[in-house]
Amino acid sequence: MSFKVAVASSDGKFVNQHFGMAQQFLIFEIDDQGDYKFLEIRENKPACSVEGHSDFSMDQSVELISDCKAVIASQIGPGAMDILLSHGIEPYIAPTFIDEALKQFCRKKGDD
Repeated sequence: MSFKVAVASSDGKFVNQHFGMAQQFLIFEIDDQGDYKFLEIRENKPACSVEGHSDFSMDQSVELISDCKAVIASQIGPGAMDILLSHGIEPYIAPTFIDEALKQFCRKKGDD
């Protein structure tokens, strides 16, 4: 059974966005063999700024990726991790190339 993963990236090559500051999420579908394909880009209103974070915007970000099993970002704060987990979305930190992050995630899921 395949599932979706959201990746916080500004350039489509590297996981380089903090979850709360992500302006977009790249959505990938991963199948049972660990193969993945890009599906779409979803524009996001970042929940965090220099002034702090907005609970409303955080909820909107989580809702935007609510059909995803996991989110991969360069950093995810503890509050955001709790919110993601409470919505059944696994937070995964991997500040590396997207291909490598997806492969790491698939290996980790295979170990579970």
